[in-house]
Amino acid sequence: MEFVTDREIYEKVICGLVPAAKQFVWLATADLKDMYVDKNRKRVPFLEVLSDLAAKNVEVRLLHSKEPGPNFRRDFDRYPNLAKGIEQILCPRVHFKCVIVDGKSAYSGSANITGAGIGAKSVNKRNFESGFITRDEKIVARIMEQFDNVWRGSHCRPCGRKEFCAEHSEIVK
Repeated sequence: MEFVTDREIYEKVICGLVPAAKQFVWLATADLKDMYVDKNRKRVPFLEVLSDLAAKNVEVRLLHSKEPGPNFRRDFDRYPNLAKGIEQILCPRVHFKCVIVDGKSAYSGSANITGAGIGAKSVNKRNFESGFITRDEKIVARIMEQFDNVWRGSHCRPCGRKEFCAEHSEIVK
């Protein structure tokens, strides 16, 4: 297990683990914004990295707690393969942040998927964040279990925020 902070999260998770995915990437965040990252000496939307993965048939799941802003939606539309290549669920109770890659590596910590949280913002504009990266099978399995329980709607029936969750409307009625 490796403890990571601030810029290390960006370098090791967003630039290291995510682009190396072969089977799947699962991302959970409370806040989701149009984050830009470094790619081939250019700044591009993180959505382009996810689009590249989708083009390689890597499963991408995104679990977030609120609708992203207009800049995110605009950039999302620039990558047409994301419409079918990324699965999203909005759950207003999601506050955990994690990145799971191929069921073998995981990040869990405080950073949202935003420029200030986990993105390539300058050292003077970033949030102070921390977390850990692990390849420990038991810990990765527990992080996956939490993600998957929310993804499958295991908490939907008794949830007290049904009116805010259109994703599982057929489950919560």
